[in-house]
Formats: sequence, structure tokens, C-alpha cells
Amino acid sequence: MKKSLIAAAFALTAGVAQAEGQAVTVIVNSASTMSQGVALVLATQMQEQGGQVHILLCDKAGDLALKGAGGEALKPKNVTPAQMLDGAMKKGATASVCALYLPNSGHTPDQLKDGVTAAKPDAMGKALLEPQRKVVVF
Repeated sequence: MKKSLIAAAFALTAGVAQAEGQAVTVIVNSASTMSQGVALVLATQMQEQGGQVHILLCDKAGDLALKGAGGEALKPKNVTPAQMLDGAMKKGATASVCALYLPNSGHTPDQLKDGVTAAKPDAMGKALLEPQRKVVVF
């Protein structure tokens, strides 16, 4: 019994250690408020568990990166995906819009929230190829 408890403790510690510093890219392109919300809830959870999270927004999800972005509040916390993005960034997540978003949406870089950049395809491609990086798409 004692050996089982020790083994379980080591397994739990190893799982936490793996999460510490784990690079994660969360790609959000869905126009669905609920899909955007779950993506950002999970991104925040990964952050809280030690992950280094980058959020890439494209298509209609790119609108979350605009200054003054509104949207529908989701239960149970009554926050919008745009507010969730702000919260994740305050906790250290980085965020960018895909390279196609600005030229195809009619928006300009000065309309993006502070801290949100336009992704560079070469740098993003390189990051996505990192062997230890997790990539999650919504």
C-alpha cells in the first residue's frame, strides 16, 4: 500500500513537472461564442497549470483582439470571450491575430488591443514545429 502511494505521488509530481513551462498554442478561428469561450477557458487552465500559452486568433475569432470587443457573456461567470482573452493576457499569455486577419477584415494594427500583434507566418510556422509544443485548435 505504501509503495502504491509513493508511486502515485511520483506520477502526480511528474505530471505537474511536465506542465511547468509546456509551450502551448491555442488556435481559435470559430465564430461560435461558446467555442471561443471554451478555448479561452482551457487556455487559462493550461496557464494556471504552468503552461506557456500563445493564443492565435483568426477569421471571426480575430474580432476578439479588437479594442472594445464586446460579445455575448457566457455562464456561469458571465464574461465574454473578449474578456477571457484579456484575463489570459493579464496572466501572461501572448496573443496574435493570424497574418491573414488584418488584410482581409478591413481592420488595422492600431485597432488591436495592447499586446496583440499580427503573427508572422515564418515565426508561427517555426513555433508550431517545435517538438514539445502542444497545439489545440477551436
